[in-house]
Amino acid sequence: MKRLLIFLALICAAATLFAQALPDPLPEHQFAAGSWTFIGSRLYQTDVKAGLAKANVRIPQSGPMIYEFNVRYEDGLQDGHGGFGIHIYGDSAFNGKSWGAGKSILLWLNYDENPVTPGFTKGFSAQVYRSTSNSTMDLISSFDLNQYLPLITWDDITNPVPVRIWVNGDTGEVRVYDPTDPEWLNYWYFYLDKKDIPLNGNWVSIRTNSASLSFGLGL
Repeated sequence: MKRLLIFLALICAAATLFAQALPDPLPEHQFAAGSWTFIGSRLYQTDVKAGLAKANVRIPQSGPMIYEFNVRYEDGLQDGHGGFGIHIYGDSAFNGKSWGAGKSILLWLNYDENPVTPGFTKGFSAQVYRSTSNSTMDLISSFDLNQYLPLITWDDITNPVPVRIWVNGDTGEVRVYDPTDPEWLNYWYFYLDKKDIPLNGNWVSIRTNSASLSFGLGL
C-alpha cells in the first residue's frame, strides 16, 4: 500500500513539521485561485472572501492511498459560512478559478448556518462530490455532523486538527479517521459509487471556501 503525506511532495521528502527551508525547485504545483503562500513549512490560504480557492499539486495516485496532514483555522466564518476539502485522484489541473477539478472525487467539510441549496444540511456537515469537469460536480453523499459541533469551540479552534483519510482506489472504500483518537483505531467508512472505480489520477487539489486556513505536515 502506498502511503502519501499529501504535503510532503510540496515541502520536502525529509521535512518535519517545523522545518523552515523549502526545496528548490518545488514539485509541480499551481496556486490557481485564492491567496496562497508558504510561511515556514505551512501553506496558508489567506483570503477569507475567496469562495473557490484552490491549490493544485501533482501527486501520482492509484490503488490504496493515505492522505495525512493537519489543518488550522486562521480567520473567517464571521458570516456563518466556510469550508475546506481535497479533490483526490484528479486526472488534470486547471490553473484558474473553477467549481470542479477535472475528473476527481471531492471530500468536503462544510459549515453553513443558512444554506441556500435545498436539502443541504444546516450547520456542520460533510459531502462527497463526483467532479466530471471544471464546471460540473454531482453530490454523491452528505453526512450531518452537527452532533460533533459542541466539540469545536473558539478556545481551541486555532489548534491544528489532524486529518487522516485512507482511500482504496481499487474498491472505492473510504475511511476517515477520528482525529480525537491518538491511536487511529476509530474511523468512519463509506463506499464510492462502483461506476467511479477504479480511481487513478495525478493531481490533488486543496480547496477552501470563505475562510482562511493553513495546512502542514504531521498529525
